[in-house]
Amino acid sequence: MESQVVVDIIRQALMTAFWLSLPLLAIGFVAGIVISLLQIVTSVQDPAFGSVPRLVAFLAGIVLFLPWMLMRLCTYTTGLFGDLSRYAR
Repeated sequence: MESQVVVDIIRQALMTAFWLSLPLLAIGFVAGIVISLLQIVTSVQDPAFGSVPRLVAFLAGIVLFLPWMLMRLCTYTTGLFGDLSRYAR
């Protein structure tokens, strides 16, 4: 296997991981900012007040984006296994 093929496989894996994690990271970022601003405005410093809404936001994001994430992951896996003969040389 040529080094360029290995680099291409690793690049595709990293880009797939990036695109799979991007929606959840964005949701976590936005939820964190909103919760922090809400805590500053209300002067509530309870740790549960910040953690529970973020967990709910992540759960909603997983439920919302899971079909898209699975489709993207299946596309990557199918492409990888479809070109397996090319990698075995």
